[in-house]
Formats: sequence, C-alpha cells, structure tokens
Amino acid sequence: MNQPIILVHGAWMDASAWAQVTPLLEQEGHSVTTVNLPGHGADNTPYEQIQLASYVEVVKNVIGGQTNVILVGHSMAGMVISQVAEAIPTQLNRLVYVAAYLPQNGESLYGLSQQDKDSHIGKFWRQDDPAHYSPAYIAAEGIAECFCADCDEATAQHLIDTHKPDALAPLATPVSLTDDAFGSVKKVYIHTEQDNAVSFYLQQLMVSRSNVGTVFSLPTSHSPFFSQPTALANLILTE
Repeated sequence: MNQPIILVHGAWMDASAWAQVTPLLEQEGHSVTTVNLPGHGADNTPYEQIQLASYVEVVKNVIGGQTNVILVGHSMAGMVISQVAEAIPTQLNRLVYVAAYLPQNGESLYGLSQQDKDSHIGKFWRQDDPAHYSPAYIAAEGIAECFCADCDEATAQHLIDTHKPDALAPLATPVSLTDDAFGSVKKVYIHTEQDNAVSFYLQQLMVSRSNVGTVFSLPTSHSPFFSQPTALANLILTE
C-alpha cells in the first residue's frame, strides 16, 4: 500500500541525514519527502526568528492535504512531530520516533534532556554568547561521539562538515498536547541502544510514560540512518 512518508531530521543535522533511507522506502512503493527545518542545511533563516512553531508549520505545509501519513522524527524532531500530531491528528497514520524525544504535555526538549544521566551532549555543548542566548552547537571533537559513534570515518567527517548551530527557542519551548488529538495517533518508537545523545535510559523512560503501541530496538548509536539504513527502513514500515 502506497503511503506518504515524511522524514524530519533532528538538531544539528539536515534533510540529507535520510539520504540512504529514502530510496529504500521508495522502492517499497511509498512516496517519501524529507523535510529541511528552518536554520538547517542551506536554509539561513536568522536564528532569532526560529521558534518551535516555525518547525511545526514547515512540517504541516509539507504534509498539506495528504492523509494516512507516516510521520517520522529523529531526535529533536520528536518534539516537532508530536506538536504536528496535535494539530492534524486525522491526517496521520502513525508517528515514528527514531531515538527521539517523546514529550508529555507541557514538557520541553530542554526539560527532558535534564533527566538524561547518560547523554554526552552536555560535555560538548557550546555557545559563543550564552548570556544572550546565542545558538548552540557541539564541539567538533564531540560530534562523532555524540551522534554517530558506530559510523565510518567518512560519515563522521560529513557530520562535522555539515554541522550548524541550532536556535535555542525550539529546544526550550514546551509542547501543548491533548489526549483527544495527539493521544489519538498511533505511535511507534525505535530505540537506539548505544546512543550517546538521547540515551537508551531516557528513551526507555519516555516510552514508559507514554502510550506507545509498538517498540523496536536497534543496537546502534544515535544515527541509525547512517549505520544501519536498511534495518531502520524496515522498522519504519513495520506497524
């Protein structure tokens, strides 16, 4: 059955993260769209203009009038797809969280990350002007360790070369979710057991508090679309 699949990247990455997964999904007959969020990749929206709502609107615009959508979010994009589901629940077949933040109503990514005792992000978190809430980035020496510890050297270098700072507002903004809307959408979670960014500990904690219908697990670091794209594609297509 041909279903539209929308893939949303996480923080400090861009739509190219899904380059290996996209053709694997397309060869199964699905139409696939990769979203590039404001301030990421070639988009140079000023950081001070970027809000969580900016991300949500971009994803909603990509979905448009499509229905039966499989909406996939990696890492930070878990916050985004959750808020999208609150807005357009009847257009979605399911949400797929890939090593992603899975919030409750009123939670922010920043608040969830404070509960993550095993993440390495804090060690490499950098801001040039923290007093004025400047965008955050990960120190170059920590990018592979945090995001792709099981990737080859070329992939790790690609991540370093394409790394861009992230606006703070989307990370600090609480989501507004209800049982009637967000709660009505089927949810799948794909764990990454060797994750140094959103740790397996936090992933399990978030799933334990949520109504997730199906849970899978991959023995990978934070970016299975690089290290195990075929396995990830298969799980995205599995309900």
